[in-house]
Amino acid sequence: MDNNDILKKLRVALQLRNDDIAEILKLVDYDISPSELSALFRSPDHPNYRNCGDQLMRNFLNGLIIHKRGRLEDKKPEE
Repeated sequence: MDNNDILKKLRVALQLRNDDIAEILKLVDYDISPSELSALFRSPDHPNYRNCGDQLMRNFLNGLIIHKRGRLEDKKPEE
């Protein structure tokens, strides 16, 4: 199973649309165009297919954490 398959399964499981995924990626300052995003969900034999690299997957997962949990506040150690 590659990153494209994982991204597809997460999109279905979390009921995300393409614009939701783009917004999640924007939370970590990763901009992606709608055509680039749709290319990730195409069949591997399609001419416009794009492989989902590790960096994109990492940014999506980090953005998903922020989307679901929110940003962590900077905590000062108690003295």
